[in-house]
Amino acid sequence: MPTSHINRRTLLRMAPLSALGLSGLRTLPAAERGTNEGRGKACILLYMTGGPAQQETFDPKPDGPQETRGEFKPTATSVPGVQICEHLPMMAKLAHQYAIIRSTWHGSDTHGVGVHYNLTGLKHAPRSAGEPQIDRRDPPCIGSVIRQLRGDRNGLPGAVQLPRQVGDQNNAYWGGQHAGFLGPRYDPLFLHDETWIPGNPLPGLAPAADVGVDRQATRADLLDSLQTARPATGSADLDFGRFQGQALDMLRSSAAWKAFKLDEEKPGTIERYGDNRFGRSCLVARRLVEAGVGCVTVPWTFKQSEQNFDTHSKHFPKMKDKLLPVVDRAFSALLEDLTGRGMLDSTLVGWTGEFGRSPKINGGGGRDHWGRVYSTVLAGAGIRGGQVIGRSDKNGGLPADDPVHVSDFFATMYQALGYTSASAVHDTSGRPHHFMQGRPLAKLVG
Repeated sequence: MPTSHINRRTLLRMAPLSALGLSGLRTLPAAERGTNEGRGKACILLYMTGGPAQQETFDPKPDGPQETRGEFKPTATSVPGVQICEHLPMMAKLAHQYAIIRSTWHGSDTHGVGVHYNLTGLKHAPRSAGEPQIDRRDPPCIGSVIRQLRGDRNGLPGAVQLPRQVGDQNNAYWGGQHAGFLGPRYDPLFLHDETWIPGNPLPGLAPAADVGVDRQATRADLLDSLQTARPATGSADLDFGRFQGQALDMLRSSAAWKAFKLDEEKPGTIERYGDNRFGRSCLVARRLVEAGVGCVTVPWTFKQSEQNFDTHSKHFPKMKDKLLPVVDRAFSALLEDLTGRGMLDSTLVGWTGEFGRSPKINGGGGRDHWGRVYSTVLAGAGIRGGQVIGRSDKNGGLPADDPVHVSDFFATMYQALGYTSASAVHDTSGRPHHFMQGRPLAKLVG
């Protein structure tokens, strides 16, 4: 519906109540796992920590006013009439394979709220002041939903997140990244060794036949690199170690551990993805999905020593020199690789961040947090590529047409993966809960 005069208050009124956290995940009286005929068998979610600017990625505004339009030019894509940022030339050639949603929104400018929204499709229920932290009372992330419904296969955990969790520069982890009230049994396997380079062997990880008498010592070494933020209650803390240990034993007991390594990949393949943390993580994600993992989340590292998308200052040189070249190479390589292996039709690929960036460029040459509109991308698993859904206004500040709440973005992903609004997960007490709260985008799926 046209929304040329939409403001923030109107947007908030339009959001689903459950997605705003006013009712949480609905508890079902008696629901089973609903399914549809979605093509998706697995999901790779690329998460751009910090919040990437829509104007300098998939929604350029070359005709905007001087104070908002920025320094970059748009470039033509493989889809007539569709332009994206000039610093995404490889992605421009593949625009026919993916759909851009230019009117995604949720309304919060807070990192923690945005992280939770964009890893679960639901708002974090506030319990204290400050950034929302990881908590066992939270609803589950998409990886944990898929892990419970799909299970573990081929000696691998059903969900993995690498290279690390998403948190602030003090390693305080934001909510929405684990199984929440489903319990630690369904947490993603977290790979969180600060020294680990994706694709290299994990510390202490080797086939069972090679372990010998030092098995317990090396097991402890690896458990140190498989971390999660501590939940609200101590008993769940103990459960985490037990279940992460079981995940480690699962890997040791088979050849599945090889999926984490890149020594069998051609050097040219690694170079195509980019020989850096994000590029190598995307390649490992492809290997994990190929080996049987149901969902792999690849967040951009959020550390003071490594550039991320929280570009409050020097935005344009950071995007041009540090961020966009890495994303362009890795994202396009992933799509090409999945296509070449015949996997894209059954693998959903999503691209998002916690929010976008402000239309106005601040005094430090940066853009600030902006949850009122941002761009997301979907590809594979039957998603109809070559489309642009929605439109932002001339400043890139609000949806102008077809606003897509983040819960709708997630509903679209879930439908592509074969789930419906009747699908349910079960908490540690056995109670069923809906997880698909928004409305799937009919132009992309169904």
